[in-house]
Amino acid sequence: MMKVAYVRVSTTEQNEERQVKALESHQIEKWFIEKVSGKDRNRPQLQALFDFVREGDTIYIESISRLARSTYDFLSIVRECEAKGVQLVSLKESIDTSTPQGKFMLTIFGALYELERENIKQRQAEGIEVALNNGVKFGRPKQAITADFTKAYKDWKAGQITATEAMKRLNMKPNTFYRRVKEYEHKA
Repeated sequence: MMKVAYVRVSTTEQNEERQVKALESHQIEKWFIEKVSGKDRNRPQLQALFDFVREGDTIYIESISRLARSTYDFLSIVRECEAKGVQLVSLKESIDTSTPQGKFMLTIFGALYELERENIKQRQAEGIEVALNNGVKFGRPKQAITADFTKAYKDWKAGQITATEAMKRLNMKPNTFYRRVKEYEHKA
Protein backbone atom coordinates (compact mmCIF):
# COMPACT_ATOMS: atom_id res chain seq x y z
CA MET A 1 0.00 0.00 0.00
CA MET A 2 1.72 3.09 -1.27
CA LYS A 3 0.81 6.78 -1.10
CA VAL A 4 1.26 8.36 -4.52
CA ALA A 5 0.73 12.01 -5.53
CA TYR A 6 -0.25 13.51 -8.87
CA VAL A 7 0.56 17.21 -9.34
CA ARG A 8 -0.21 19.16 -12.51
CA VAL A 9 0.01 22.76 -13.64
CA SER A 10 -1.20 23.87 -17.05
CA THR A 11 1.85 25.74 -18.36
CA THR A 12 5.61 25.74 -17.90
CA GLU A 13 5.35 29.27 -16.43
CA GLN A 14 3.17 28.04 -13.56
CA ASN A 15 4.66 26.68 -10.35
CA GLU A 16 3.57 23.39 -8.79
CA GLU A 17 4.97 24.27 -5.35
CA ARG A 18 1.56 25.17 -3.84
CA GLN A 19 0.20 21.71 -4.65
CA VAL A 20 3.35 19.95 -3.44
CA LYS A 21 3.21 21.83 -0.10
CA ALA A 22 -0.45 20.86 0.35
CA LEU A 23 0.31 17.17 -0.26
CA GLU A 24 3.57 16.88 1.72
CA SER A 25 1.85 16.26 5.06
CA HIS A 26 0.40 12.98 3.73
CA GLN A 27 3.75 11.13 3.68
CA ILE A 28 3.75 10.73 -0.10
CA GLU A 29 6.15 8.01 -1.24
CA LYS A 30 6.08 8.60 -5.03
CA TRP A 31 5.43 11.84 -6.96
CA PHE A 32 4.18 12.32 -10.51
CA ILE A 33 4.50 15.99 -11.53
CA GLU A 34 3.85 17.54 -14.92
CA LYS A 35 3.29 20.86 -16.65
CA VAL A 36 0.64 20.26 -19.29
CA SER A 37 -2.98 21.19 -19.98
CA GLY A 38 -5.58 19.08 -18.22
CA LYS A 39 -8.08 19.09 -21.07
CA ASP A 40 -6.41 16.07 -22.67
CA ARG A 41 -6.20 12.76 -20.80
CA ASN A 42 -3.07 11.68 -22.70
CA ARG A 43 -0.53 13.15 -20.31
CA PRO A 44 2.84 11.41 -19.84
CA GLN A 45 2.97 11.57 -16.05
CA LEU A 46 -0.70 10.62 -15.67
CA GLN A 47 -0.04 7.54 -17.82
CA ALA A 48 3.08 6.76 -15.80
CA LEU A 49 1.03 7.07 -12.60
CA PHE A 50 -1.51 4.50 -13.79
CA ASP A 51 1.25 2.18 -14.96
CA PHE A 52 2.82 2.45 -11.50
CA VAL A 53 -0.10 2.13 -9.04
CA ARG A 54 -1.20 -1.25 -7.74
CA GLU A 55 -4.13 -2.58 -5.73
CA GLY A 56 -4.22 -1.01 -2.27
CA ASP A 57 -2.37 2.17 -3.31
CA THR A 58 -3.86 5.62 -2.74
CA ILE A 59 -3.52 8.51 -5.19
CA TYR A 60 -3.48 11.97 -3.61
CA ILE A 61 -4.38 15.10 -5.58
CA GLU A 62 -4.63 18.70 -4.43
CA SER A 63 -7.96 19.16 -6.24
CA ILE A 64 -10.11 17.46 -8.84
CA SER A 65 -9.22 20.10 -11.43
CA ARG A 66 -5.58 18.94 -11.32
CA LEU A 67 -6.64 15.45 -12.41
CA ALA A 68 -9.36 16.11 -15.00
CA ARG A 69 -11.21 18.96 -16.69
CA SER A 70 -14.29 17.11 -17.93
CA THR A 71 -16.78 14.89 -16.16
CA TYR A 72 -16.18 12.16 -18.72
CA ASP A 73 -12.41 12.09 -18.14
CA PHE A 74 -12.80 12.43 -14.41
CA LEU A 75 -15.26 9.55 -14.11
CA SER A 76 -13.12 7.48 -16.46
CA ILE A 77 -10.09 8.03 -14.19
CA VAL A 78 -12.13 7.15 -11.10
CA ARG A 79 -13.38 3.95 -12.80
CA GLU A 80 -9.80 3.07 -13.74
CA CYS A 81 -8.78 3.55 -10.11
CA GLU A 82 -11.66 1.38 -8.92
CA ALA A 83 -10.78 -1.36 -11.43
CA LYS A 84 -7.21 -1.44 -10.12
CA GLY A 85 -8.31 -1.35 -6.48
CA VAL A 86 -6.73 2.08 -6.02
CA GLN A 87 -8.24 4.78 -3.81
CA LEU A 88 -8.33 8.47 -4.69
CA VAL A 89 -8.09 11.34 -2.20
CA SER A 90 -8.70 14.97 -3.18
CA LEU A 91 -7.61 17.42 -0.49
CA LYS A 92 -9.45 20.55 -1.61
CA GLU A 93 -12.82 18.83 -1.83
CA SER A 94 -12.17 16.55 1.20
CA ILE A 95 -13.04 13.48 -0.85
CA ASP A 96 -11.89 9.94 -0.25
CA THR A 97 -13.13 7.23 -2.66
CA SER A 98 -12.80 4.56 0.00
CA THR A 99 -16.15 5.84 1.33
CA PRO A 100 -19.58 5.82 -0.39
CA GLN A 101 -19.96 9.53 0.38
CA GLY A 102 -16.61 10.21 -1.28
CA LYS A 103 -17.65 8.36 -4.43
CA PHE A 104 -20.89 10.34 -4.58
CA MET A 105 -19.13 13.66 -4.05
CA LEU A 106 -16.61 12.88 -6.79
CA THR A 107 -19.42 12.60 -9.31
CA ILE A 108 -20.97 15.89 -8.17
CA PHE A 109 -17.68 17.83 -8.21
CA GLY A 110 -16.75 16.44 -11.61
CA ALA A 111 -20.04 17.73 -13.03
CA LEU A 112 -19.51 21.15 -11.43
CA TYR A 113 -16.01 21.50 -12.90
CA GLU A 114 -17.31 20.64 -16.37
CA LEU A 115 -20.13 23.18 -15.99
CA GLU A 116 -17.58 25.83 -15.02
CA ARG A 117 -15.42 25.00 -18.06
CA GLU A 118 -18.40 25.18 -20.43
CA ASN A 119 -19.41 28.54 -18.94
CA ILE A 120 -15.91 29.89 -19.54
CA LYS A 121 -15.98 28.71 -23.16
CA GLN A 122 -19.42 30.28 -23.67
CA ARG A 123 -18.30 33.63 -22.22
CA GLN A 124 -15.19 33.53 -24.41
CA ALA A 125 -17.29 32.91 -27.54
CA GLU A 126 -19.63 35.76 -26.58
CA GLY A 127 -16.63 38.06 -26.05
CA ILE A 128 -15.21 37.17 -29.46
CA GLU A 129 -18.58 37.84 -31.10
CA VAL A 130 -18.82 41.27 -29.44
CA ALA A 131 -15.25 42.09 -30.50
CA LEU A 132 -15.94 41.04 -34.10
CA ASN A 133 -19.10 43.18 -34.15
CA ASN A 134 -16.97 46.09 -32.93
CA GLY A 135 -14.54 45.65 -35.81
CA VAL A 136 -11.73 43.91 -33.93
CA LYS A 137 -9.62 41.80 -36.28
CA PHE A 138 -8.23 38.47 -35.11
CA GLY A 139 -5.25 36.63 -36.51
CA ARG A 140 -2.21 37.79 -38.35
CA PRO A 141 -2.67 41.01 -40.34
CA LYS A 142 -2.59 40.54 -44.11
CA GLN A 143 0.63 41.65 -45.73
CA ALA A 144 0.56 44.06 -48.64
CA ILE A 145 1.59 42.70 -52.03
CA THR A 146 5.05 44.12 -52.69
CA ALA A 147 6.81 44.86 -55.96
CA ASP A 148 9.22 41.97 -55.19
CA PHE A 149 6.29 39.59 -54.86
CA THR A 150 4.69 40.81 -58.07
CA LYS A 151 7.98 40.35 -59.98
CA ALA A 152 8.59 36.85 -58.58
CA TYR A 153 4.97 35.87 -59.26
CA LYS A 154 5.14 37.04 -62.88
CA ASP A 155 8.49 35.31 -63.46
CA TRP A 156 7.08 32.09 -61.97
CA LYS A 157 3.88 32.23 -64.02
CA ALA A 158 5.91 32.92 -67.18
CA GLY A 159 7.94 29.78 -66.48
CA GLN A 160 11.18 31.72 -66.02
CA ILE A 161 11.65 30.42 -62.46
CA THR A 162 10.27 27.59 -60.37
CA ALA A 163 7.95 28.09 -57.40
CA THR A 164 10.83 27.01 -55.16
CA GLU A 165 13.04 29.74 -56.62
CA ALA A 166 10.26 32.32 -56.13
CA MET A 167 9.92 31.24 -52.49
CA LYS A 168 13.69 31.57 -51.99
CA ARG A 169 13.72 35.06 -53.51
CA LEU A 170 10.87 36.13 -51.26
CA ASN A 171 12.10 34.22 -48.20
CA MET A 172 8.69 32.53 -47.85
CA LYS A 173 7.58 29.10 -46.81
CA PRO A 174 5.34 27.17 -49.24
CA ASN A 175 2.11 27.76 -47.30
CA THR A 176 2.73 31.50 -47.13
CA PHE A 177 3.74 31.71 -50.78
CA TYR A 178 0.68 29.86 -52.08
CA ARG A 179 -1.65 31.79 -49.76
CA ARG A 180 -0.18 35.03 -51.15
CA VAL A 181 -0.58 33.73 -54.72
CA LYS A 182 -4.24 33.01 -54.02
CA GLU A 183 -4.73 36.52 -52.55
CA TYR A 184 -2.92 38.13 -55.50
CA GLU A 185 -4.93 36.19 -58.09
CA HIS A 186 -8.17 36.94 -56.26
CA LYS A 187 -7.44 40.71 -56.37
CA ALA A 188 -6.42 40.66 -60.04
